[in-house]
Amino acid sequence: MTDTMRAVTASGAGGPEVLDVVQLPRPTPGPGQILVRVHAAGINRPDVMQREGNYPPPPGASDILGLEMAGVVEALGEGASRFAVGDRVMALVPSGGYGEWCAVHETNALPVPEGMSMIEAGGIPETYFTVWSNVFQRAGLKTGETILIHGGTSGIGTTTILLAKALGSRVIVTCGSDAKCEAAKANGADVAINYKSSDFVEEARKATDGKGPEVILDMVGGDYMQRNLEAVAIDGRIAQIAFQKPPKAELNMLQLLTKRLTWTGSTLRARPVEMKADLARALEEHVLPLLAKGVAVPVIDSTFPLSDVRGAHAKMDEGSHVGKIVLTMTD
Repeated sequence: MTDTMRAVTASGAGGPEVLDVVQLPRPTPGPGQILVRVHAAGINRPDVMQREGNYPPPPGASDILGLEMAGVVEALGEGASRFAVGDRVMALVPSGGYGEWCAVHETNALPVPEGMSMIEAGGIPETYFTVWSNVFQRAGLKTGETILIHGGTSGIGTTTILLAKALGSRVIVTCGSDAKCEAAKANGADVAINYKSSDFVEEARKATDGKGPEVILDMVGGDYMQRNLEAVAIDGRIAQIAFQKPPKAELNMLQLLTKRLTWTGSTLRARPVEMKADLARALEEHVLPLLAKGVAVPVIDSTFPLSDVRGAHAKMDEGSHVGKIVLTMTD
């Protein structure tokens, strides 16, 4: 075990060119933590926001990018007993995923199911934790209900399709091209709407016999917020998890009352370890059994070596990916 490691930091705010692979001290696991030799780390939209200077790490977290990783436990901190040295794990982290070693509280880690690759496992925690928290816990998507997912081929979008279908819901998605619509349907979506050529409000209501979807998952914001109010069903729930458009918009909130709607929002990164631990246990109960059977396994678009992290982020910025982009620690 070396005292240093390669890891990715940003030299400033900007495009992929600000990302550098640097040598840093290997982390030491604290009380209740495990030290993981990272094999793979998923790339997520919040990583891009951090690179652009819009999403700094929470207090006490390192400047190393990366919110999820998978690897092998190499050492245990004081009091850590959930895993043993040599166990394969995947974990949600507040930072540090883009490094050859990462320390994480053992309660925020999950065992990697037998037969699953490290690349697949590295693309699970951030999106699966986020989707479970927002779609199934906060918005309460139920078997037999319909969900409308904006961004159906993103990492969040593909994950939501997989989990919603596995648990008995109907799925409508929006995408930016006919090719992406076809990719979303191949991934399990029942209806895919090209938002550039069709009105998603009209099409979503048409696909639900005029009722509208019971749940909408939105990461767009802007003018979508008013249109979501128009599209969602009576007693529906809207889960807001991000804003790719401005977070400010002129809204007519009357339908919030007349439709008896619930509009919920959350972020995950800065939440306490204890909350993420509860979420991990929910995933262990409801999602790990699916993954162990080969159901709802993440869609992997592409992999990049750590040395080409700039290329990986350029791919993310380009927006052509379907599913997850994953960094591997071996070149």
